[in-house]
Formats: sequence, structure tokens, C-alpha cells
Amino acid sequence: MRRASLFVVLWLLVGFSIGTSTLLGPVRLVVSYCRRAGWGAGAESVAVNSIIVLLAAATGLLAWILTGLVRCSPRPEVRFGVPALALLAAAGAVWLLLHPDRLRLQADLLAREPGLGAAGSLVRCFPEPLSPGLLRLETWLNSTITREQCRNARFIDAPLVHPSAMFRRDALDGGWHDNGWAEDWDLLLRMIEGGWELEKVPRVLLEWRDGPRRLTRTGAAYSTESLLRLRAHYLARGPLRGRPFHVWGAGPTGKRLARALEDHGLRPRAFYDVDRKKRIARERPVLGEGDLPAPGKELMVCAVGAAGAREEIRAVLESHGYGEGKDFLFAA
Repeated sequence: MRRASLFVVLWLLVGFSIGTSTLLGPVRLVVSYCRRAGWGAGAESVAVNSIIVLLAAATGLLAWILTGLVRCSPRPEVRFGVPALALLAAAGAVWLLLHPDRLRLQADLLAREPGLGAAGSLVRCFPEPLSPGLLRLETWLNSTITREQCRNARFIDAPLVHPSAMFRRDALDGGWHDNGWAEDWDLLLRMIEGGWELEKVPRVLLEWRDGPRRLTRTGAAYSTESLLRLRAHYLARGPLRGRPFHVWGAGPTGKRLARALEDHGLRPRAFYDVDRKKRIARERPVLGEGDLPAPGKELMVCAVGAAGAREEIRAVLESHGYGEGKDFLFAA
């Protein structure tokens, strides 16, 4: 039994360390080849799983050899040194994958704040130069840090980059759901809906690689229409439940969001826009800043996609006494 236990431990340690340092490259190459060749999802899965099986077999054989060496050797440096080296290799693999302070800092944050469901971090995107859109996203992510900022921004985009997040087990009630839209963002919205908060360690703890074949860029669940349906779904059963509302933005983004909300039986009382040439949007009047009602009763859902628009709209609404999160929310 001791031999079997030693074998399992060595297999896990060796498999993790070798797999972490070698597997990502071959898997990425195979996936890239399969997609260029037009293979289906089933064939791609078979190819990837074949590599994983080969790695498991190779590391299993290595663990078996090491187990025999440890069990048969009379030398203490071999009997204790081999497991120690395997453990050191696994720890080194963790260090390669993660920022050395990440686990400690995020675990400390979760321990200090029992209401937090997940702790994220700031990110640095690479390779550079970043596209204007990705640079804008990185800037937004790294300025959305506190629980209040994450809660208020939850309908703009996922406030935590998923690879940067450490989750509290109790907050993962139900896990990830496949609803035809982004599963990671869906999870964060359900967590906030369930009363959990999100926050970030205000340090860059994740180097986030971008590429043209990321699922975010290629998957149907991350299309513009899918993400609009996600926003509408959680707006309808959250902030807009039983509350009248307006939409700031009578352009394409605002009208698409309004159309998605109509699927939930919700229609804005009016649209607001800085362009006074606009008069009607989806059979609702388009009004201007001078027509803003007093804050309190209705919620203003802001949906303008242009760069810099959020800052301008926020300044206008706050000058009229509106509070973000209470009287207005951004959804673009």
C-alpha cells in the first residue's frame, strides 16, 4: 500500500510539473491546426485528449520508475531526495503559472472580507502594441477595483478577468451555466445578484495574453447579440424589476439594448441623447439633458459605446444629483 501511495503522489507531482511546463504549447498548436483545417469540435477534442493521455502515460511511467528507485535504494538521499525534488518541481510549476504573491494576496483579501465572493487583480495585457480597444479595456479593468466600482460596472463588462479571479467556494453556488452567452460574466452577475461582492487586489498579478483565436473573439457566446441578451436578462430580473427606467443613448447601442429588454416585457419611458436632431427611438421620445427628471423614481440605463462617453454621461448625471448604482447604471 505504501508503494501505491508513493506512486500516486509522485505521479501527481511529476504530472503536474511536466504538464504545466510542456502541455500548453502542444495543445495550443494542435487546437490551432484543427481550426485551420476546419475540423469539428469532436475531432478537436479527440486530438487534445490524445495529447493529454500520452502525457499521463509518460508521466505515469516516470513515476513508476522513480517509485522503484525510492523503494529499492538504501541511500537516504535517494529515498527522501526524489520526493522532495518532485515536490519542488511542482512548486516551481505553480510559480511559473502564477505571480509569486498572487495566492497569498488574494487569499488574505478573501479572509479579511467575508462578504467577498471573488478576489481579482489588476492585469497587464500582452503582446504589445495593444489595439485601441484592448488598451481601453485594460484601462477600464485596472480602474475598476473596489466592491462599489465592480458592482456599479457589472453590466459594462465582466469586472474581473476570469483567469485573475480567486473564488470563495460558498459563492460558487450552481457553478458555471451554459445559457448561450459568456459563462464567466454570467457567474459574476449571479454572484452579485446573490449578495456577494467582488473586489481586486490593487496590483498587477496577471499577465494576460491576447490573441485572435481566443474564445472571446471567436465564440458565439461572446458575440455582441449574446452579450446584449445577457445584460438584458440580468437587468430585467435585477435593477429593472418593478422599476420604471429610461435609456441614455438613442444610437445603435442603446436601441439594441432596448430591443433586448423588450423580450422581457420591458420598455423605457424615454431615450436621452446629446444629439438633439433625434426625436424618436423605438417608438419612444428622445429627450435631452434639460428634460431630466429628478433622481429617485426611475433608473437611467446608459448605453453608449463611444470611447469617453461614460465619463461625459457620468458628469452630466451627477451634476443633476444622480448617484451611480442608485439612480443610473452603465450597460455599455
